[in-house]
Amino acid sequence: MMINWNNMDTLTSIQELSKIKPVELAQVMAGENGAERVKKYTVPMAEGMAYNYAAKQVDDEVLSGLAKLAEEAQLVEKFEELYNGAVINTGEKRLVLHHLTRGQLGNAVVADGVDKRAFYTGVQEKVAAFARKVHAGEITNEAGEKFTTVVQIGIGGSDLGPRAIYLALENWAKKQGSFKMEAKFISNVDPDDAAAVLKSIDVAHSLFILVSKSGTTLETLTNESFVKDALKNAGLDASRHMVAVTSETSPLAKSDDYLAAFFMDDYIGGRYSSSSAVGGAVLSLAFGPEVFAQFLEGAAEEDKLAKNKDIFKNPAMLDALIGVYERNVLDYPSTAVLPYSQALSRFPAHLQQLDMESNGKCVNRFGERVNYQTGPVIFGEPGTNGQHSFYQLLHQGTAIVPLQFIGFRNNQIGMDVVIQDSTSQQKLCANVAAQIVAFACGKSDENRNKNFEGGRPSSIIIGDQLNARTMGALLAHFENKVMFQGFVWNVNSFDQEGVQLGKILAKKVLAHETDGALKEYSDLLNI
Repeated sequence: MMINWNNMDTLTSIQELSKIKPVELAQVMAGENGAERVKKYTVPMAEGMAYNYAAKQVDDEVLSGLAKLAEEAQLVEKFEELYNGAVINTGEKRLVLHHLTRGQLGNAVVADGVDKRAFYTGVQEKVAAFARKVHAGEITNEAGEKFTTVVQIGIGGSDLGPRAIYLALENWAKKQGSFKMEAKFISNVDPDDAAAVLKSIDVAHSLFILVSKSGTTLETLTNESFVKDALKNAGLDASRHMVAVTSETSPLAKSDDYLAAFFMDDYIGGRYSSSSAVGGAVLSLAFGPEVFAQFLEGAAEEDKLAKNKDIFKNPAMLDALIGVYERNVLDYPSTAVLPYSQALSRFPAHLQQLDMESNGKCVNRFGERVNYQTGPVIFGEPGTNGQHSFYQLLHQGTAIVPLQFIGFRNNQIGMDVVIQDSTSQQKLCANVAAQIVAFACGKSDENRNKNFEGGRPSSIIIGDQLNARTMGALLAHFENKVMFQGFVWNVNSFDQEGVQLGKILAKKVLAHETDGALKEYSDLLNI
């Protein structure tokens, strides 16, 4: 089949969708109709999870239109092209291979004369062997003592995803008995970030992971120097405390400054790199390589579902299509991600980068301006904290913001307390159930200040418990959702030129090569 990379506004299916009368959500979610929708509008995900979209503004007519859109935009065929090794990243003329870090979805992919699946599994085996030696005390500090803390130094995708996943699994791993080492993260070039981390750890028993694909990332190398100074001041040999995650061609690859180097390549973008050595090194050291393997298995199972042409058996594609409908037909500019799990406290921050760096584009894959909206603004916080913060705007503000809830029936640690005839976990779950219905149905009141119009759409991903496998599936779901939306919008979801201009100008400021407004701002900041 020939693949056609056409702009969304040329597709007849999107034009047909725009002619369908929008669903009156408050009406269809009321009473027994709502109960039937909740039962009907659910799609199974990997690892026993489910995507429920009953409280979205869709009905059978809209869903039929979305299925036509998926077919016309050739979403599954484009995904097949991607995992079979086509040059999908047109901006940088690169393959897109993050799925290969967790499984072989199609044909063997050979790039640069190398079987890439074998390359990624080889790196994983090297990371696992290193982690086991650290845990066994075969790799130690100069005094022959075990490392107790691992610190990741990186920024953007080298920080957000791995940090979110570490925090998601930390308490679960402690309960499971698989917690090996505490992990910390240094990302911001602000010296207060590195200083705060260094003050919170015993540097003599800390192992540092420097993550930089190119080996030239300014913020990361600056923080590396900050850490090396701290080690030197403590009378320690920095090379006995540092490993690198980098490309084979980077200046870090064969440096004596590191105990080991684990490789990544240009075919995996930073925000998609959590299942590569970028996440693998810190997570294997923190929890053991077996836990990281479980995480990869969960992601691989969710990836397999993304191959299905039936939108009702492909949760990531259905989620993506509903998001496109909300963005381009209903004209909603943002989406809130609301996990009812404290362990997912940094997951919305990761999804901000994943989504907004991928699909925040105004030109298509060929560099031509598009005439429609692309990626939404993503924000979020865990429930129930968010309920006492920005939910006021979500319930009664002038803008309608689609909502993505995430909830689990059971907590991670097993500790709980009964107060007023219910446990804390039951209270948490009661809140998310209540919020979905409150947003959808609202409540009429003659006092306009207390009136809730309803009609605020949401979906929820539900699982039994947040663990390594479900975390992997959750990550893959959102990665694939973003990918499918990029295909519909005909943008390149795998480059990020938008981050470059600021970097270039910052270098000019530091070199004192400024004039005009740039010079004035530099002077104001005493640079």
